[in-house]
Amino acid sequence: MPARHHLTDTSVLPERPDVWRGDALGRAGAAVLPSGHATLDAELPGGGWPAAGLTELLQTRAACHDWRVLMPALARLAGQAGGPVVLVGGPDGLQPFAPALAAQGLAPSQLLWVQALDAKARLWAAEQALRCADVPAVLAWLPQARPELLRRLHLIAIDHGRPLFAFRPAAVQQEGSPAPLRLLLDGSDALQVQVFKRRGPPMAAPLALAAHAQPLAALAQRRAQRLPAAAQDAPHVLDRAVTA
Repeated sequence: MPARHHLTDTSVLPERPDVWRGDALGRAGAAVLPSGHATLDAELPGGGWPAAGLTELLQTRAACHDWRVLMPALARLAGQAGGPVVLVGGPDGLQPFAPALAAQGLAPSQLLWVQALDAKARLWAAEQALRCADVPAVLAWLPQARPELLRRLHLIAIDHGRPLFAFRPAAVQQEGSPAPLRLLLDGSDALQVQVFKRRGPPMAAPLALAAHAQPLAALAQRRAQRLPAAAQDAPHVLDRAVTA
């Protein structure tokens, strides 16, 4: 009779990307995109953002730091693609601030902003953008999306080989999600990043990333020295301008 292997014998585990040890990061099942943050890549399965499918970024404050954690990867993708990165929705009353994005490598011509106001319109716009052959990546603000609707977008993103980054409030952290990778973003002077769902063990502690890209760091420091503490907590002009 053939020898039986116990489950504790890790030497006979199949070499598959969807099988991993509980105490180690899983391998990426498909291509990944380096995030541009070496310490973050070390915590992501495969060493980067999934190149296709849904990634959730949960925020304690909707207007803070959502761009900076993604900017290196988005700028690289936009530079390689023929079409623009698509942004669907955004925090109420705020718009992308083109000069700051350009300073971080994403030119205004490489960004298409879809001003979808209600939840259904955002879901529809995100789906259409994912199906567009010239779009390298989609970002969408989806605070109220149900798990089954997120799953639909996730499968469409995989089928069309595109990354979908969904920004959602921290309050949904305990809700189920089809996203294989979920992060919590927090902080002001430094961005705290907690990867709380991934193919692998939980993170021991959040990562601290620079709050500003290098070209903007000196300007942000001068701004912080001029403004009182209350004003520093407001949505940052380096991220967005307030619409009239």
